[in-house]
Amino acid sequence: MRPATPMPELEDERTPVVQIRDLWTQFGSFVVHRGLDLDVMHGEVVSLVGGSGSGKTTLMRQVLALETPTRGEVKVFGIPVHSSSAATLKKIRKRWGVLFQEGALYSALSVYDNIALPLRELRAFDEDFIRDVVMLKLDMVDIERRHAVKMPADLSGGMVKRIALARALALEPELVFLDEPTAGLDPDRSESFVSLVHSLHRKLQLTVVMITHDLDTLVSLSDRIAVLVEGRVLANAPLNVVSKLDHPFVRNYFQGERGKRALSVAPPPRGTP
Repeated sequence: MRPATPMPELEDERTPVVQIRDLWTQFGSFVVHRGLDLDVMHGEVVSLVGGSGSGKTTLMRQVLALETPTRGEVKVFGIPVHSSSAATLKKIRKRWGVLFQEGALYSALSVYDNIALPLRELRAFDEDFIRDVVMLKLDMVDIERRHAVKMPADLSGGMVKRIALARALALEPELVFLDEPTAGLDPDRSESFVSLVHSLHRKLQLTVVMITHDLDTLVSLSDRIAVLVEGRVLANAPLNVVSKLDHPFVRNYFQGERGKRALSVAPPPRGTP
């Protein structure tokens, strides 16, 4: 099930799903982004890393058209999001899903109604169809259907993440944004959630943009890592390239004790025999 949207498709898989060019973001005298460029290609997982204040969350919000940069261009599916009409932007948003930090479930809605919300907003499906989709998404994220009647306050942190992911996938998006997907989870639940995301990425052929501070999550999921420093993307490359860069942030992040431990169990880059 993917709602029909009369939007242009990407020319081919070499065309970036997300393309950012010469992006500047300034708040008063404080400059966050300085001519930032970034591409995210079809089917890959790109992780955004950088120190506090480097502009990772601001950048994601700009790609989602929730904020507007000072200047520069953001294209998603080849469409400039900040100069598009409201109608065009609404159609683009049907093609992506977002897992917000901490899950961001609506506390007054049940599990069922949280997942059903994006479907109901389209006003295109009857309740029987919506019910089938909600149950399918619960199955997809390994949540038993009996939990559909529960309220968010009754859920564990791991369940909140999975149900928020089910909601993000409700419209069968091509592009998914993950904001700190394993934050607040204990190691076992974090590992389980990473495994779920990895499986869904492969099965659904998703393109994923992720913000994470967790090295184990980063190492397990990323095809490329975009390092944001000094307002720009220092590198957007595979882990084995980025981790060897001679830069203070990279040395501190990847070459400390935790970084070395995570790198020691890193899977080989995609396409490596």
